[in-house]
Amino acid sequence: MFEVFFITISYICFMNIANIPQIKNTDSGNFFLIAGPCAIEGEKMAFEIAEKLIKITDKLKIPFIFKGSFKKANRSRLDSFTGIGDEKALQILGKIRQELKVPVTTDIHKESDAPLAAEYVDILQIPAFLARQTALLVAAAKTGKYVNIKKGQFMSASAMQYAVQKVKDSGNSQVLLTERGTTFGYQDLIVDYRNIPEMQQYAPVVLDITHSLQQPNQNSGVTGGKPELIETIAKAGIAVGVDGIFLETHPRPGEAKSDGANMLQLGLVESLLEKLVKIRTSINSF
Repeated sequence: MFEVFFITISYICFMNIANIPQIKNTDSGNFFLIAGPCAIEGEKMAFEIAEKLIKITDKLKIPFIFKGSFKKANRSRLDSFTGIGDEKALQILGKIRQELKVPVTTDIHKESDAPLAAEYVDILQIPAFLARQTALLVAAAKTGKYVNIKKGQFMSASAMQYAVQKVKDSGNSQVLLTERGTTFGYQDLIVDYRNIPEMQQYAPVVLDITHSLQQPNQNSGVTGGKPELIETIAKAGIAVGVDGIFLETHPRPGEAKSDGANMLQLGLVESLLEKLVKIRTSINSF
C-alpha cells in the first residue's frame, strides 16, 4: 500500500514540475534541486554559482532550478544586508534564466513584489514567516507562476493544506511546499520527517536542508547554523521520499552577506548530490 502511494505521489510530482519552463532531466527518476546563493550579491558571483550547479546537475541528471533572493526583508538587525537593489538583482536573475536556459526562483515579501518578480522568474517563493499571509499568496497565485510555499516554523504539516488551497482557489494549481524545520525552544529548529508524506497529500514537497539547520535568535543578532549536519538532513529526506531538495550555497560561505553560517560550500555540492542520487536510485528499485 505504501509503495503504491509513494509511486503515485512521485508521478504527480513530476507531472507538476515537468511544466516549469526550461527544466531538464524530469524523466530521470531523480529528486529535483532548488539551489543557489541566499541573496544575489552581484552578477559575477551569481553566474559562477549557477554555471557550476548546472554542470553538476546535468552530469547527475537532476532537474534543477536556480535560486537567489532579490532582497532580504526578514533580517534580525537594521544594519544587516538586504540586497543590491530590487531591479538590479531581478535583472541578474532574468539574465541567468535567459542566457543559461535554466528556471529561476526568488522569494517575495509583499503583494507588489509578485508582479514585479514574475517578470524575471518562473517560481515565486513565499517565506516561512509569511506562509499564512492570504493577500501575498493570492497575489503570487494571480501571476500564473509556480508558487513555492515554505512551511512556517510555527505551523503543522496539516495546516499547510489551507495555504495550498488559497493558491488553488485563486486559480493556480501550480503549488509546491517546502519543509524547513519547526521551532524548538528559542534558538533551534528540528525536522519532523513525518511532515513530508503528510504534506505530499497537498502538493509536491521540497526539503530545505540548509535553513533547517539554522540557529535563529542568537545574542549577536546574526543567525547561526550547523552546516556539518547538511548531509545528514539531506540523506534522511531522500530516504523518506521527498520530491525535491533545497539548498543554499556559496563559493566562500564565510564571506557571504546573508546566511553564511548555514550554507554549503560550493565545492562540496557535487559530492553530496552524488550520495543522494545513489540513495534515490536504491529507493526507486524497491
